[in-house]
Amino acid sequence: MFTGIITAVGNIKSAQEKGDGLHLLVEVPTGYLDDVALGDSIAIQGACMTATQLTSNTFALDISRESLNKTVGLDKVGPVNLEKALRLNDRLGGHLVSGHVDGVGKVAQFAAVAKDAYGSWLLQIEAPKELASFLAYKGSIVVNGVSLTVNQTHDTKDACLVDINIIPHTLENTTLGKLKQGDAVNLEVDLIARYVARMLEAQIK
Repeated sequence: MFTGIITAVGNIKSAQEKGDGLHLLVEVPTGYLDDVALGDSIAIQGACMTATQLTSNTFALDISRESLNKTVGLDKVGPVNLEKALRLNDRLGGHLVSGHVDGVGKVAQFAAVAKDAYGSWLLQIEAPKELASFLAYKGSIVVNGVSLTVNQTHDTKDACLVDINIIPHTLENTTLGKLKQGDAVNLEVDLIARYVARMLEAQIK
């Protein structure tokens, strides 16, 4: 389990073919892996992965073709959001996050909010239509591993547009600041919303 609070920005140094998937080597800030052991879970761009090799400032992982088909940003070198697995005595700063990507969305708009003294930005995501029932005003959503609050939703024929306010701290300490219109992003809906929807579905049947 995770919280969606990014603890470091790492960098995929290499992505080599292994079987039907890839073997990734991820570089991290000094000291980041001091409390990590082989087999521990680390979320990368919101996707839960297992550390299979460790050095002082790198870890390796194997990612299956199924995971690659369901996510974006894990098949090439470049910066990535990282979060180590939640401990039971940790602060829950974001919300309960499983690290299982529910769908891939697209950045519809990303721009500074006019006349905003705090320098915040509007991030509008075009989420897949099948995720619409899990997205609600003031609810939670994970974008590339970052726990964010939904400000507004707009249902369209083919998708659900989600408006999110991004503060400068988030832009500076995650990879979200590098997003641009048209970019694909990993999405995870709120865990509780998923179970509520399932219970309601069972009652209807």
